[in-house]
Amino acid sequence: MKSKNIVILIFILAILGSASYVALNGVSIGDFKIKTAKESIDLGLDLAGGVYVVLEAKTDETGEDLRRLMEQSRAIINTRVDGLGVSEPNIFIEGGKRIRVELAGVDNPQEAIDLIGQTAQLQFIDPDQNVVVTGKNVVKSEVQSFENQLGQQEIEVSLEFDREGAESFAEATGRLSEEANAEDRMIFIVLDDQIISSPVVRAKSDGGGAISDGRAAISGGFDLESASGLATLIRGGALPVEMEELQTRAIGPTLGLKAYDQSIRAGAIALLLIFAFMIIFYRIPGIVASMGLIIYTLIVIFSMSILNVKLTLPGIAGLILSIGMAVDANVVIFERIKEEIRIGKTVRTSIETGYKRALTSVIDANVTTLIAGFVLYYFGVGPIRGFGVTLILGIIASMITAVFVSKYLLRLMVSITGGKSTQLYGVKEVKI
Repeated sequence: MKSKNIVILIFILAILGSASYVALNGVSIGDFKIKTAKESIDLGLDLAGGVYVVLEAKTDETGEDLRRLMEQSRAIINTRVDGLGVSEPNIFIEGGKRIRVELAGVDNPQEAIDLIGQTAQLQFIDPDQNVVVTGKNVVKSEVQSFENQLGQQEIEVSLEFDREGAESFAEATGRLSEEANAEDRMIFIVLDDQIISSPVVRAKSDGGGAISDGRAAISGGFDLESASGLATLIRGGALPVEMEELQTRAIGPTLGLKAYDQSIRAGAIALLLIFAFMIIFYRIPGIVASMGLIIYTLIVIFSMSILNVKLTLPGIAGLILSIGMAVDANVVIFERIKEEIRIGKTVRTSIETGYKRALTSVIDANVTTLIAGFVLYYFGVGPIRGFGVTLILGIIASMITAVFVSKYLLRLMVSITGGKSTQLYGVKEVKI
């Protein structure tokens, strides 16, 4: 039985060592690659740099009407931001009339600001200034490629209209295709009082005519970037209410990355000091607690990577706080175990009793902190949400390791050591 438990312990240590190595160095085997923990975790605005914009709606609407306008505006802004290819943007309603947009890691902050701030109605206008269709009639706008007459690949922006838009567009294109001059066959796409594109309807003599199927394509001189920008503007349409830019700021990543590296270094030093303290004062339970903290760290790191949680400076503070909660839980449990040993109980019995009697205090402390984390995440904005989400992940991981993992490991260690020497469990004197 003892040899079996030793094998189990060695197996656990091997898994911990392998997982720690992968987290620190990554793995690359042929086409299979696992990034390091530092590379796999997305950084927030304060660490990676980027831009944030705060917009305020200029409206007198209140109540449900205001909520509907703001939700619609947030959805449209989200559509526009998706066209920038930004990973996991933070776009949320702040207060009653404000929308906060946080875009981490954008290459061109001014492009993002200009794109987000577009507010006027999207319109397709003919040469006689008649509105053909508006943004509400556009169902789809995307980039496609096609093969031209020379066999070369070209890029175009394809459009799809709803039923009303298809009928209006068919009437307009049929009429314009009859014109001889190219200038008289133009349809101007206007957003924010600016012409963003002016495609020409093909003349009837060149095979053109009414576009009656509700689908159209804009081609000629596009590269992928310009086509994507036009498709995004058309797809984003118009905001339902005028938005005023209250605050705009582009943040460079240099200061944030320096703080990130310093925080990682500080966290590593803190963990080593905690390991030393726990082992010196609690001996074998301290070793178990140290293993539990390593497991805790790995759970948090891989959870953040899988869930695409953005790490911010306040988020790092939340993780450090949750480490403290995990250590505190271990201290409460181990002190209770030591009390049971001192009154003459066996080590095995003391572990079972100590965990049972300390469990209520540990769960109460963690659950109350967990509730605070959910409140911060739900009602908070910006960095406060980042603090809340990492605090939640950390508390859940700390409860798993402190309550379940460490108990199993302690039982395993007692089976290996025999549980005869109380000094190995931090107790010198036993009352009999």
